[in-house]
Amino acid sequence: MKLFTILGALASLAFAEAFYLPGVAPTSYAKGANVTLLVNHLTPSLSDNNAKTYVYSYDYYYKRFHFCEPAGGPKKQSESLGLIIFGDRIFDSPFELSMLKNETCKQLCLGTYSKTDAVFVNRAIKSGYKHNWLIDGLPAANVYHDKRTDTQFYGVGFDLGYVDDDEVPHLYNHYDIMVEYHERGPDEFRVVGVTVDAKSMKRDAGSCPADAEPVKFLSSGDTTVNFSYSVTFVPSSTAWATRWDKYLHVYDPKIQWFSLINFSLIVLCLLIIISHILVRTLKSDISKYNEVDIDDDVQDETGWKLVHGDVFRPPPQRMVFSVLIGSGVQLFLMTVITLFFALFGLLSPSNRGSLGTIMFLFYAVFGAVGAFTSGYIYKFFGGENWKLNLILSPVLVPGVLFGAFVLLNFFLINAQSSGAVPFTTMLVIVAVWFVVSVPASVVGSLYALKRPVLATPVRTNQIPRQIPVQPWYLRTIPISLISGIFPFGSIAVEMYFIFSSLWFNKIYYMFGFLFFCFVLMVVTCSLMAVLMIYYSLCFENYHWQWRAMSIGGACAVYIFIHSLFLTKFSLGGFTSFVLYIGYSSMISVLVFLACGSVGFLASLTFIKLIYAQIKID
Repeated sequence: MKLFTILGALASLAFAEAFYLPGVAPTSYAKGANVTLLVNHLTPSLSDNNAKTYVYSYDYYYKRFHFCEPAGGPKKQSESLGLIIFGDRIFDSPFELSMLKNETCKQLCLGTYSKTDAVFVNRAIKSGYKHNWLIDGLPAANVYHDKRTDTQFYGVGFDLGYVDDDEVPHLYNHYDIMVEYHERGPDEFRVVGVTVDAKSMKRDAGSCPADAEPVKFLSSGDTTVNFSYSVTFVPSSTAWATRWDKYLHVYDPKIQWFSLINFSLIVLCLLIIISHILVRTLKSDISKYNEVDIDDDVQDETGWKLVHGDVFRPPPQRMVFSVLIGSGVQLFLMTVITLFFALFGLLSPSNRGSLGTIMFLFYAVFGAVGAFTSGYIYKFFGGENWKLNLILSPVLVPGVLFGAFVLLNFFLINAQSSGAVPFTTMLVIVAVWFVVSVPASVVGSLYALKRPVLATPVRTNQIPRQIPVQPWYLRTIPISLISGIFPFGSIAVEMYFIFSSLWFNKIYYMFGFLFFCFVLMVVTCSLMAVLMIYYSLCFENYHWQWRAMSIGGACAVYIFIHSLFLTKFSLGGFTSFVLYIGYSSMISVLVFLACGSVGFLASLTFIKLIYAQIKID
């Protein structure tokens, strides 16, 4: 099992140590040089004390926290589009750090908390809100011990305070900052680790007694809190290129490996079943259908051959269907290329915000492929209003998503959260979309218009056949829910870590596991769609297009249900409920579109293949 752990680490790191990534070159400090400490937003976490869970962050300098500000007021740092979208808000701080210069109990400021502010801070402490500081691009961390692997690792961020055995919250007001440095050469030092040991102590200015009582907010009147910090520089043998290794900890790799192996076996079993259908059942069917008995005037047709004149009949709402398939292909390609870059270490967590930025840009660029797919499928279904298809392809799905994004953003603004995206950033997103994605989509649609129509192996009858009564388990909803369990199982373990990263500021870097799980999910979606559509055709149900999409995308239903269980149904307040349900729904819809397009295209290829093998008089 140690071999699995080593392999998992190698797959996750994806040789990110082999070179310096763009934008994250090392910074060397001389002795006494200023080492900047930046502060980021305060983020929620899953609390261990049965408190309500909040899912939105706050600016570090949000007025109700009363944290110390630098002289002249805090200055906002420049941020990438990905950082802004994901709620990062980075400012400078009043902390003064000089390389190799230790400090002891250095005074920061006094903070005065009113009764209402004290209630707010106490609620944040009970809900597990964390500080997020940055020194030389490294997040300040707490040291944790993993009992399963008997190793120590750095957990990003540190708590705002703690709750004692009597359920009384106490605010941390003193910070012991330990900066690990590596001596590169004469008078050349590099930061390779940052940890913070926060304490709550009721103290006077200039003293930090170890036995001081913890800070406790008064039940009436104002409470004054004295903030201070100490700094210790510690030499380390860790090289700059490997300084992230302590932060990138694989939680219980055995579970991930077992999950990967188990569902690889499931995919193998599905492949065997599909192979049985294709090699034996279909071969037998095709041989029987193609037999010509000269003694019989009429040959009986049964099973899936019976609907050969209707199987390529256009689905209802073919315009909407085509646009959704095109958007799904666009999302699928964005995911594949992003995972490819992340797999090879090009989207390292040290390059903050790169993942979100790259995903948005890839999604915009692949609008050309999405529009081409939409127009080509629409043309295949006999659609003639290509101009409307050209307009809807880059507008319908992105427009709905952007509208939902703006609506949820108003809830963030109302909660005064740092996650609220500024109006100027909204304008940038819209501008990039109309400058990059819309022209690319127009090119894709026009190219699809010039391409010849996808040929079908059989002709479509003018009068549709009547579909017999279907068994309950072959109706769209039951068959989709049954089929969706298998692809969800292949990605379920990784979804826990992904949602923890999105909502609770955990570093996600296990892209090796994620890539292989994603491949398993895509293969499983395809196999289940092909298998279930075959059985549907055998029962003479030729309405397969929407069904194939719903079968392929049904795993999104289970992803949404899984997201609900992650918070243990303990969301705090209406705003948290709306935000969590809203964003989780958006993620599930995106998964549905991507996987649904895979299911449809796999089924289309399968149907063209089998109907091309039979003789039709």
